Amino acid sequence: MSWRERTCGIGDEAAPGLAEQIAIHTDLGIGSIELRTVDGLGLHQLDGAALAAAADALDTAGLAVPVLDTPIGNWATTVGTDLDAELAVLAASARAAHVLGATGLRVMSYPNDGRPEPEWAAESIRRLTVLAREAERLGTVLLHENCQGWAGQGPEQTLRLLAEVDSPALRLVFDLGNGLAYGYEAVDFLERVLPWVDHVHVKDGVRTADGAVFTEPGSGEVGVADCVALLEDFGYRGRYSLEPHVAHIPHLAATAGAEELAAGYRACAGGFREIWEAGRG
Repeated sequence: MSWRERTCGIGDEAAPGLAEQIAIHTDLGIGSIELRTVDGLGLHQLDGAALAAAADALDTAGLAVPVLDTPIGNWATTVGTDLDAELAVLAASARAAHVLGATGLRVMSYPNDGRPEPEWAAESIRRLTVLAREAERLGTVLLHENCQGWAGQGPEQTLRLLAEVDSPALRLVFDLGNGLAYGYEAVDFLERVLPWVDHVHVKDGVRTADGAVFTEPGSGEVGVADCVALLEDFGYRGRYSLEPHVAHIPHLAATAGAEELAAGYRACAGGFREIWEAGRG
């Protein structure tokens, strides 16, 4: 399958507005776009008219939308966040997904609010069980990311979450670069969870004394090419979605100006394309 068919990108890593997001992805020859925010609003916050306009613009551009990134269970929540409010976000996100043709909703599994680990684990699993059952009813699939939250700590927690929730509406998005911040090697984690991975986020970087510093794919220590080879050899045929974090890091409320944002994104797309094409040779 081609670069266009297999690559994707998180739109707001390239530009705040949808028109600019579409233009950059089209220019890069990327065939799909993962939506997180449009002009600072989550997709669950857009009204029907705005969603319809977005769907029309994306259809005209020929861009598919495989995944929407929701704030469910993410860095802005805790394991004590009101679950009814989270279910409301899920319902609104599912409505947006149906309008835009998306099948997956990115979620996380709730940062702790000070509870002992066993209580944190039990409540995180309970919440994802409720959310997954509702996702089944709504006709969508939750994609848990190895990021903020209990199950993002490592493969053991992720596998326990999948086993105990036991729902076809809970699968995984694997972020290649998150181990830089959370203390594991991407290949080691990925090897354990390969059968459940439906979507991949691409980022690279290095560990420093001050934390992770993100770089163009191929210039860091994540082992992006090794991860891609592992996935392809296993039979993964999903998309690789660019989330470079070089100029836009939502959880740190850090973003660059429009020109720097677009330039950084284009450079990271180029870095990953080199890896992709080398692997096809």
